[in-house]
Amino acid sequence: MVDSFFGTDGIRGLTSLETMSEPAAVMLLEEQRTLTPAFMRLVGEALSYTQPALPGEGGVVVVGWDRRPHNPSLVAALTLGLRLTGSTVIHIGVCATPTLHHAVLAFGARQGCMITASHNPVSDSGIKIFDAFGYKSNRTYEQEVSRTVRQLAEEDRDVDAVDRERLAQPDEPHAGWGLKAHTAWMEKRWNDFEALFGPWNEQAHQGCCAPSLLIDGANGFATEWLSTFLAKKGVVCTDVDSPTDVLNDGCGAGDLSPTQTWTYEEAKGSSHALLRQLEPAQPGQLVGAALDGDGDRCLLIQATEHGFAVMDGDAMAALMLSAVNHRSWSFAASIESDIGLFGHARSSNENTSCVETAVGDRWLSYALRPEDNGWLHADEMPLMCGIEDSGHVVLPAPHPLHEGAWSLVGDGAATLCAVLLAANCGAKSPFHRGWKQRISIKDSRRERWNAQSKLFATTQEGIVEAMEGMGFTAQRRRIDGEDDVLLIHGIAPNGVASFGIRNSGTQAKTSVSVRLSKDLDHEPFVALLNQVESNLTEALTGLTHP
Repeated sequence: MVDSFFGTDGIRGLTSLETMSEPAAVMLLEEQRTLTPAFMRLVGEALSYTQPALPGEGGVVVVGWDRRPHNPSLVAALTLGLRLTGSTVIHIGVCATPTLHHAVLAFGARQGCMITASHNPVSDSGIKIFDAFGYKSNRTYEQEVSRTVRQLAEEDRDVDAVDRERLAQPDEPHAGWGLKAHTAWMEKRWNDFEALFGPWNEQAHQGCCAPSLLIDGANGFATEWLSTFLAKKGVVCTDVDSPTDVLNDGCGAGDLSPTQTWTYEEAKGSSHALLRQLEPAQPGQLVGAALDGDGDRCLLIQATEHGFAVMDGDAMAALMLSAVNHRSWSFAASIESDIGLFGHARSSNENTSCVETAVGDRWLSYALRPEDNGWLHADEMPLMCGIEDSGHVVLPAPHPLHEGAWSLVGDGAATLCAVLLAANCGAKSPFHRGWKQRISIKDSRRERWNAQSKLFATTQEGIVEAMEGMGFTAQRRRIDGEDDVLLIHGIAPNGVASFGIRNSGTQAKTSVSVRLSKDLDHEPFVALLNQVESNLTEALTGLTHP
């Protein structure tokens, strides 16, 4: 039995609408990674019981969801659980995850629930939970919710059919709120980005972008508004979501990797809707942008001499820093980020600082938030940025109700707008990018990889020994929020290296990554990476535990 149902970013799993008992629903999620309405009702009740009540009937909870086919049933079950235990529920309908963050603040809610599985296949769904300040839930709270779910599942709490049907409906339906609110919010954010980077220059568009920037919204919420919004700002763009009209089906950022490159021929032959439609452009020009299904991250595509390459979160953050390098930034970067590798952002401004965090955009927000865990306060947008190379970029956003207050949120559309404006003003990356490579062991038995296992210890010993043989002083680093990550940091006279192994919190895979500073030879690390991959593939996917 696991301590918590939550992974890197909420609860996720396959979905089934089968009717079953609550103990069976708990067991199904634990053993077969399958989410049901019975389980979602338990979560709704647990959220009311484990969150300090505000004035009124347990406080207001805002619920939004993406376009997954089973979500209406999951939302109804969650709403039933919340209302049974005294919460007042507001539905804002189909939206992006950052829209839900914004709604929590706009409605003065106690909590927000986004029903999504982000970039996972449409057969999955899940839940992300936000507090009253718009921050995602922390580990302690998630463990408390998980314990409450288990306790409730053992109790007899029958509700008659009439009450179930009534309580599955929200106290306040606000269908369509998200589209209107998100576009108005983005207008404010565009103005803030222009104040920071300079106004959009249509003539400079030809220098930074291809004649028409292809926009891939993963058939999610962004497809309803983003291209139209950008066109009104003077950005020439074209929608290219998958023609199946299915969320994340052959489209979106979820199928792209930060280190990927393609020749022209490889792109044309790809199954990915965006890649297939790319056209040759001047090297360095932005040619495409892909969001994920719930709209909280974005990866860009640049033209190269012989094809195309992903512009990852590190490169996007570096571009923004270059555009405003006369002022000090505060950065947070995940353990898979180039910037996080060096301990601080390399720029002409030595006052710019960077802290390394666990993987997941909530950890980026935690690292940047004020000490009182509330909102930032400033007359203009604070120079703060949280980075994951996967395309999660956390930036300050204006509070919808309080002038001079700022929240922290990852928003793929906002990231795209900020990067476009930074590139449009002629900014170039100030970072001396090193080398990195990441592989994923798929169908991994993730429970086999943990800090208490023999496999973990022997792998750590082997990597440290190999790196010391290359002339590095190597040791394990521990990161808050990543108890089972193996992160070996090595320092040599000519550079810095990092070797990391971590379980995905959302899918059945284990990631192995290497990051090297600019002057290091990557060949010995390729051999080490291949050896570790071979060992772990056998250990984590085999029928028997080694």
